[in-house]
Amino acid sequence: MADGVPPKPPGRARGRPYEKGRSGNPANRRTGSRNNTTLAAAALLAGESETLTRKAVELALVGDPTAMRLCLERILPPLRERTVKFALPPIESAADIAPAMKAVTSALAGGAITPGEAERIASVVDTFMQALDTSDFDRRLQELEDSSKARAAAEHADAGRGWLYNR
Repeated sequence: MADGVPPKPPGRARGRPYEKGRSGNPANRRTGSRNNTTLAAAALLAGESETLTRKAVELALVGDPTAMRLCLERILPPLRERTVKFALPPIESAADIAPAMKAVTSALAGGAITPGEAERIASVVDTFMQALDTSDFDRRLQELEDSSKARAAAEHADAGRGWLYNR
């Protein structure tokens, strides 16, 4: 013990709270388990969901604003994204990317879509373009490999016959 500093306990290297190779959960307790209050509330409500739902609907029909809000939230959940409607030309090759991006920028400029929607659509177009590039690269590589194999086979066949014809 130099300078009054106690030695490090084993396994505490690099900030590890436990020894290397030993579980941090030795009792194998479930993490994130529901607490007792939640379990008790679930037990009390077991079998009553249909009755409670019917009562909420009845109150909503009478005009209770809280019951109406609860019912509508369940029937019509809030929309996370809206459906975007504008004409995006079909994309089948790299030549179709420019007209597609022109359609996106025109829809953005005309107010048909928001900048965030334009960005997401452009991202989809970009991903499609990358897929086209990858597919094209794979096709060209396969053609090169096939022609290389054919050329090697032809050279091998010529080399086998060469000693007869080259004399």
